[in-house]
Amino acid sequence: MNATSGTHSIASPATAHKAARPPLPPALAQLRTALQAYDQDLRQQFSAAAPVEQLVRARAQSVDEVLRRAFQLHWSADTQALALVAVGGYGRGELHPYSDIDLLILLRQPDGGPERRTIGTFLTTLWDIGLQASHSVRSVAECLAQARADLSIATTLMEARHLAGAADLSTQLQQQMQPRQMWPAKEFFRAKQREQQLRHAKYHDTAYRLEPNVKESPGGLRDVQTIAWVAQRYTGAVSLQELVTRGFLTADEHRALQQGQAFLWRVRFALHLLYGRREDRLLFDAQPRLARQFGYHDTPSNPAVEQFMQAYYRSIKELSLLNEMLLQSLEEAILADAPPAPTFLDDNFEERGGFLRLRDPGLFKRRPAALLEMFHVLQQHPRLKGVSAETLRSLRANLEHIDDDFRAAPEPRAQFMQILRAPQGVTHELRRMNRYGVLGRYLSAFGRIVGRMQYDLFHAYTVDEHILFVIGNLRRFALSRYDQEYPQCSRILQALPKPELAYLAALFHDIAKGRGGDHSQLGAQEAEAFCLDHGLSRYDARLVGWLVEHHLLLSLTAQKRDISDPKVVHAFARVVGDQLHLDYLYVLTVADVRGTNPELWNSWKASLFHELYAEASHALRQGLENPLDKEQLIRETQAQALALLRAQGLETEAAHEVWTLFSQEYFLGHAPDEIAWHTAGLRGRLTDSTPLVLLRQQAARGGTAISVYAGPDAFIFARVAATLAELGLTILDARLVPMTQGRRLDTYVVLEDDRQPIVDSERLAEISRAVQREAQRQQQMPMAITRSAPRQVRLFTTRTEVEFAADLSGRRTALEIRAGDRPGLLSLIGQALAQCEIRLWNAKITTVGERAEDVFFITDSNNRPLDNPETRERLRTVLLTKLDEAG
Repeated sequence: MNATSGTHSIASPATAHKAARPPLPPALAQLRTALQAYDQDLRQQFSAAAPVEQLVRARAQSVDEVLRRAFQLHWSADTQALALVAVGGYGRGELHPYSDIDLLILLRQPDGGPERRTIGTFLTTLWDIGLQASHSVRSVAECLAQARADLSIATTLMEARHLAGAADLSTQLQQQMQPRQMWPAKEFFRAKQREQQLRHAKYHDTAYRLEPNVKESPGGLRDVQTIAWVAQRYTGAVSLQELVTRGFLTADEHRALQQGQAFLWRVRFALHLLYGRREDRLLFDAQPRLARQFGYHDTPSNPAVEQFMQAYYRSIKELSLLNEMLLQSLEEAILADAPPAPTFLDDNFEERGGFLRLRDPGLFKRRPAALLEMFHVLQQHPRLKGVSAETLRSLRANLEHIDDDFRAAPEPRAQFMQILRAPQGVTHELRRMNRYGVLGRYLSAFGRIVGRMQYDLFHAYTVDEHILFVIGNLRRFALSRYDQEYPQCSRILQALPKPELAYLAALFHDIAKGRGGDHSQLGAQEAEAFCLDHGLSRYDARLVGWLVEHHLLLSLTAQKRDISDPKVVHAFARVVGDQLHLDYLYVLTVADVRGTNPELWNSWKASLFHELYAEASHALRQGLENPLDKEQLIRETQAQALALLRAQGLETEAAHEVWTLFSQEYFLGHAPDEIAWHTAGLRGRLTDSTPLVLLRQQAARGGTAISVYAGPDAFIFARVAATLAELGLTILDARLVPMTQGRRLDTYVVLEDDRQPIVDSERLAEISRAVQREAQRQQQMPMAITRSAPRQVRLFTTRTEVEFAADLSGRRTALEIRAGDRPGLLSLIGQALAQCEIRLWNAKITTVGERAEDVFFITDSNNRPLDNPETRERLRTVLLTKLDEAG
């Protein structure tokens, strides 16, 4: 508890004593030794699996003893001048190894008088013996004034516990902190409710973060304590056990709260010991270490770290639900002056005070199908604030009735499809069904992936949350009020005959993860069976199954294949088969990628997906038996580019003069607007001896385009890639096209390192100067890169893999490299290619969390594919050497 206005601040010993200190006096040395012995004993007990509840209280008790002994070194036992008071979590008698030790020095006289110097010496003593306490120095009146103005101070003081000194001062403070004096229960509840809402919003309203905060995230320890604070303010209960006696908690709920809190306490205790400091975040490097410490072991399909994190996520999911239910129960008791009259919604449900309630408390037991019916009723009445605590208790008590007989019954099946087909509230109610445990009970396969995480930086959410995010994205496409977000996706999905088929595909697309085998195929089989069981036609069931099996097809094709090649587009269209399948697949793919990790979605991916969709649609309209040939495609592209150039005032003859330098390869690999941009930029500069750099702030494909027109230079790609990396730019795509007269035109599409477009004109000028300078350098080796990978990326070790395959055209070799992502990776690859005299034509750059999965389309120096095994092996060796040495 830090000093604020009205507090008599004492200088921190950490800043007051920076010089080397003399040896401690014997009395202080004894205290320091005692404290170290206590801590070592707690560490040993924790390793021996002693109950963590016992350990956090023993830690507080050991600190109590040391503080009282230190207090007696400065004041007599019967001093009336001040009191030493534990507050906050320490006041509750709960301390983790490096938790804040919050102390209040409670003064009888506001100015402290002669005690001020002694207080400073006392605080120095605490520092010397190894207790880094947070302290405030106040009188009772000052405490009360600040508590009235600040809820956090009031909450801290509610838990005040006398340690030493004038006990009457502590008693006086405790009496003055009662609800009748300040913060009555209603005001306190509303303030705490708002405080929790703001805290949850800070953590994006989901506990499913890659590195969750055990204390502050939704479902964390702070949520458990919020229940206790509100209950204490209203009922005077000083423990959760008392709430059972008073009827606010059932015995089962109390047991669940205790078990959840104990699990999180154990995790937090382990984190403090692991880092040797206060650290409440489950950081990536801690997760596998705690998994081993908690007794988890790897299996072929389920690493220990993912088992441990699933246990963590399931624990906070349960605590989140208990927090919601118990705060609502307290809200009904605290805020309702008189029970409101019910409004009947139908034969089974009513509204009271804005919450849905059962008209018959025994309904769920008597007619279990109502467990699903309730969510459809909520869809029909969106004004409802939620489900009453009493109804939620009944739901939890009757979840066991969702069994095989329930799942096979026609009524629940019809109700589930009603929920999916409803015009509103689909995502909202599916999320609620997951939160309440209903979705995992009804769909057993979904229940297995609840809380399941994937230990990487690519998947930002657990599998169940990801699935619900994907459905949420699809629902936004379906609602006209969100048309401006993704107009193309909205237009397509709103025209689909049965949007619920897309929702079903989303529900099943990752449902088989963690079982071993191909999750797409396993999920497809379950999806088709589920659809048939729920009354869908065989065609619709097969369509959903096909979408689940091929949900990665569009994404992988767009990001890893050369979609400027008509053969690639034709092969993709042949797998898709018809426009309806393509439409469903496109909206599912966009929703899926956006729901995997919002930081990885950008305008570049959006443009790639849309380009493949448009080209495939064109191929399907033309007919798969009549594939578009290259000559026809080039003629169409040139005609569109000429139209753009004429609109800019450039004559056809001038354009054709520039085009004499361009090959067929160029026209196949560039869009009409890019060709027009290059043509205008190169006009009159064709014979310049110095390299020319062109920048286009907003390329049609997303990102900023940088083109370098230069003479023959095998190492220019490596140098430019290093320059862009040092500038903090991410390369998304590179196309390197040889031209006549021995020149080349290389085009890079880039974004800032945070995946945002470049908008600042000075930044663009900086990039242009740096690239121009590097293009003109005659040295082979690129500049040294000083930037390093982020902390999270450095924690992962990714084995470098190099694979070769023929592309569909048969004219090139596709080189796929999977390696740990880092600044300068592309430059190292470019150096290896140049060293082996390999020509690079196109690069498809994909970052998957901590991994780079890049594809390079290459030939030998004679423009032939790398069919020679010796050539491939030499290149592989050089690549592995460069990447592993630099990694």
